[in-house]
Amino acid sequence: MADNTDIEIAVKRLAEQSAKYVKPAKYYAGDHDLQFATDKFKNTFGKLFHEFSLNMCPAVCDAMRDKLTITGFSVEEASGEKEIPKDAWKIWQENRMGVRSRQIHREAVVNGDAYAIVWVDANQKTTIYPNRADSCTVFYDEETPGKVLWGAKYWVTSANAKGDTFVRLNLFYADRIERYISSKKSSGQLPKKMTAWTEFKPDTSEGEFSIPNPYGRVPIFHFGNNADIGSFGHSELSQAFAPQDALNKSVLDMMVAMEFASFRQRWAAGIEIEYDADGKAIPPFTAGVERLWTTENPETKFGDFDATDLEQFLKVKDGFRTDVAMVTGTPLHYFMLTGASFPQSGISIEKLESRFLAKVRDRMEGFGQVWEDLISFALKIENKPDVRLFTEWEDPAPLSEKEQLDNLVVKQELGIPEEQLWIEAGYGEDAIEKMQQQKADAADAAVRSFNKGDIPPLPGEQPPA
Repeated sequence: MADNTDIEIAVKRLAEQSAKYVKPAKYYAGDHDLQFATDKFKNTFGKLFHEFSLNMCPAVCDAMRDKLTITGFSVEEASGEKEIPKDAWKIWQENRMGVRSRQIHREAVVNGDAYAIVWVDANQKTTIYPNRADSCTVFYDEETPGKVLWGAKYWVTSANAKGDTFVRLNLFYADRIERYISSKKSSGQLPKKMTAWTEFKPDTSEGEFSIPNPYGRVPIFHFGNNADIGSFGHSELSQAFAPQDALNKSVLDMMVAMEFASFRQRWAAGIEIEYDADGKAIPPFTAGVERLWTTENPETKFGDFDATDLEQFLKVKDGFRTDVAMVTGTPLHYFMLTGASFPQSGISIEKLESRFLAKVRDRMEGFGQVWEDLISFALKIENKPDVRLFTEWEDPAPLSEKEQLDNLVVKQELGIPEEQLWIEAGYGEDAIEKMQQQKADAADAAVRSFNKGDIPPLPGEQPPA
């Protein structure tokens, strides 16, 4: 039996947070709460449209996620640690964080929170483990806002030989990691009482339930989307639920109208109606594109009703798309591709998406600080010097190649050094070093050629002897 009271605190928080993430995850996946006008309408069409949704939620989240691309890490020049950025990027690439960071960012913008744990694997290599929002939590210091005091993670074990599964729970502290397992088999539910847990001791030579943490910091890192200091984040979809439901409703109404009222309905008058044995009227004609209505009664009249105009439904649908864009700050052309006015350059993109880009840069600032702390901790594990890191991001509103070259020409005219211009043009250190060497070789060759007399002297100059 475990005796750490933090277990019950962690389990309660995990249960509360997990409930918070259910709806955003469902809506991102297209599992929406369909709204029907009446119970009769729901009973009639509920099963027909159960799997239906015109899902705008992925566009809201993916538009943000796609702008959040990390390109490297840097340090202050005054630190003198020129190798640290390379060491940091090596850890990044070894952990395939190009893909995993996108997964973390998506989890954060969809659910509001995401986590990553940094530790050493079985081969003693520094490893970054992305984690879902509903499997982890952290506890902040009220006295020092933003400082993580401790954290927790749970998961369900694989089934053993008997087919039984158990729940594992790890508590992360600045000086240790404690490991627990549910005393009884579980279907995935977190046991609430401390007495329902026991210390987990693996069958290894160091099979202790507590692992020392020699690095002096909690190794779990929290990415809170649009979060306040020392609190949890908010889903990008939190304001999109209502207009998304209304959009689905408008499309459902249109589909029903298409089914029952979009074709011309015919009528006939002056026909004697016959009845069956039960007294029910027998339809005189059967409608169909392959059927012709005829009668021998010269008094019979035929006609049809106008088809329902679906244009009004389309306008309402597009109106709710606009509402989703407005409340989430997502550019409208992410939702309406047909007939949309697309920006043609980086400058026009930035003007059109100014509100959205401001939100993206805000997330870069928030997530970037967490990445800096995470990579600094990873470097500490590898005994690298402790320096202040800075996260470098891909420009969310990049200029076209022509615009970039025009800017570089203007900077060159202002006297900016060529090496700096090469860096801004996107050349790496190796390429810059090679170009500098080529330039130096060309200058040396020109001097040697001039000394040999191969180059005619300028007016007023004497050729070399």
